Amino acid sequence: MKNHYKAIAQDIWAGRKDGEDRDSWRWHQAVECVDVLNNEIPSLKENEKGTAIIGFCSDEGVRRNKGRTGAAQGPEAIRKASSSFPVHFSEVSKLIDLGDIVCQGSDLEGAQKALGELIALALENGYRPLVLGGGHEIAYGHYLGIKSYLQKHKPEASLGIINYDAHFDLREIDPEVGPSSGTPFLQIAQDQKTLGKDFNYFVIGINKNSNTKKLFNTAEELGVDFIRRRHVNAEKQVDLFHKIGEMVDKVDYIYLTTCMDVFNAGYAPGVSAPAAQGITPDYVFMKSYKKILKSGKLLSADIAEVNPQLDIDSHTAKLAASLAFEVVTSAE
Repeated sequence: MKNHYKAIAQDIWAGRKDGEDRDSWRWHQAVECVDVLNNEIPSLKENEKGTAIIGFCSDEGVRRNKGRTGAAQGPEAIRKASSSFPVHFSEVSKLIDLGDIVCQGSDLEGAQKALGELIALALENGYRPLVLGGGHEIAYGHYLGIKSYLQKHKPEASLGIINYDAHFDLREIDPEVGPSSGTPFLQIAQDQKTLGKDFNYFVIGINKNSNTKKLFNTAEELGVDFIRRRHVNAEKQVDLFHKIGEMVDKVDYIYLTTCMDVFNAGYAPGVSAPAAQGITPDYVFMKSYKKILKSGKLLSADIAEVNPQLDIDSHTAKLAASLAFEVVTSAE
């Protein structure tokens, strides 16, 4: 982890102040930055829960996938957009920032391994990781950390993955290029098969014009459940909530990942592949998102594909930050 780790200075979190009493606090007054290479992670008391923010500064997977790079700056943009959020979590909830995993050069595999180590460390200390990306290559590194933790502490536990995404990201690895932002869930599927585990994968927001017929075939072969983009609306919400409930009920833990390109480009222009017909972040989406957060089974979450270089007036970063707000406030 050492070669890819960068601690975050406390002053990266800055914003307006309304007072020093806790009821007036904003996130930048509550978050505690921890250099994990030189300090221990703050311990949680018996009645406490905590969220550990981790940045994943990588767009090497996007480059390999022939996408538009720039998502490596995403974690900083999301932190900036989150800093002045009001604190709506109680004193029994801690918010810490464990710093960034930075992809050095083209060493994506090393960065993913380092991310997994940091996520496992957060879980070992009782925190729910919230990882800010970065391209969707974040998913395989995130999975490595979850796998490491579960194998050590809950070897019989089942894992479900819920992905808000316009894409399946089930591409085969090109041996001349290596893993990319388009391959993480096929990598996970193959790894779960090696472990003798079921691949429980549910995608919300699939766009037919963003996935080849082969990817739909691969999804069918792997038993992947999905909801199409056009069905994430008020008319079809009962089916959406039912499918989420089915996934939650059949597994012990949930890993929630959100690729910002699932949203309509009017709400999330700052992504590698903006969607002209993406989903709308309305009450149906948020109700579905909160259903997962409050399921009691959420182990870890991430938000991928925020590209500040392509953003307009920080719309994408602010939307990603609003999702981070929901993850953090649901932790207690």
